[in-house]
Amino acid sequence: MLQRIVFDCERMKYYNTGLYHYNLNLGHHLQSHSDPKREQINFFAPSQVHGKFGDATQYITQHSLQKFYMPALKGFDIFHCTYQSSAYIPRRNKRIKVVLTIHDLNFIYEKKNESKRAKYLRHLQGNIDRADAIVCISDFCRQDVLTYCDTGIKPVYVIYNGTNSLKSPELYSHSYKPERPFVFSLGVMCPKKNFHVLLPLLQQNNDLELLIAGRLDDPNYLDFVQKSARDLRVEDNLRVLGNISEPEKSWYYQNCYAFALPSIAEGFGLPVTEAMSAGKPVFLSNMTALPEIGSSAAFYFSDFNALHVQKVFRQGMEQYRTGQMAPMIRQRSEQFCWTKAAKAYLNVYRSLY
Repeated sequence: MLQRIVFDCERMKYYNTGLYHYNLNLGHHLQSHSDPKREQINFFAPSQVHGKFGDATQYITQHSLQKFYMPALKGFDIFHCTYQSSAYIPRRNKRIKVVLTIHDLNFIYEKKNESKRAKYLRHLQGNIDRADAIVCISDFCRQDVLTYCDTGIKPVYVIYNGTNSLKSPELYSHSYKPERPFVFSLGVMCPKKNFHVLLPLLQQNNDLELLIAGRLDDPNYLDFVQKSARDLRVEDNLRVLGNISEPEKSWYYQNCYAFALPSIAEGFGLPVTEAMSAGKPVFLSNMTALPEIGSSAAFYFSDFNALHVQKVFRQGMEQYRTGQMAPMIRQRSEQFCWTKAAKAYLNVYRSLY
């Protein structure tokens, strides 16, 4: 009997984010590797996303009012909710099975007051209660879920994300093209990304630039980063790029001196595997899921003291050069594969048929 599966792409309304690319890549690979005699993949997506998975695909249009009144989804068998804190989850239709992907419990590690943390946890627990199977994108995430949530006897799987391919690297006439070696970093501009701790690297080497790309989510944190750069007298070596296109992102990965992500809260860290696919030296915090993803192919800041950050970077770059680490770093990236992820998700769906 043909199983009709709804793949939730609601978060694709936020372009150039990790969840956008997670949905886009996993959705395409689910289409490619599903068995047309066993399952039909349909997409719950905002109207601007329609067509991303082909014109012949069935789309269920997502809109904001569905937060309060989800469609009944009659005739569908599985709803894959791809964001742990989603408000878009079928609650009235008890027949449809729910797969819930949990990317992180970052609110546990961020500086939030207890009432906010409790609110987020209650909402997540409600989604877990509705789910029939749970998928975490790292073992670190799984351990957090088992520690802070009640999953009962429900299966909790770990399925790693794939590595996004770096296509057609290109800068445009309006793009910033550095003339000096540069450290590249990518992520939403907010405190948990911890970008400011990288600024002492610019004091260590006046010929080095720091390029930070990603959605400018928190103006106060952006102001803090820029003020910190002025206080250290390295403001001329800092470039905050904001949102960039895929070709631009690929160009910065391919041409950077090194990639750095000193984040204090990550459930996986897609930019890490992207940078590794280019064979670049990668510098990370040793917090949350980052050591699990980077393994021995990355270098780690164990604290954010300026002298320590400078020392790790200096020694890491020397080890990268003398150890000719690029092939090993690319090999680590290849372990994260969207084909492998899609096949694992299909096995989760099939366990519910």
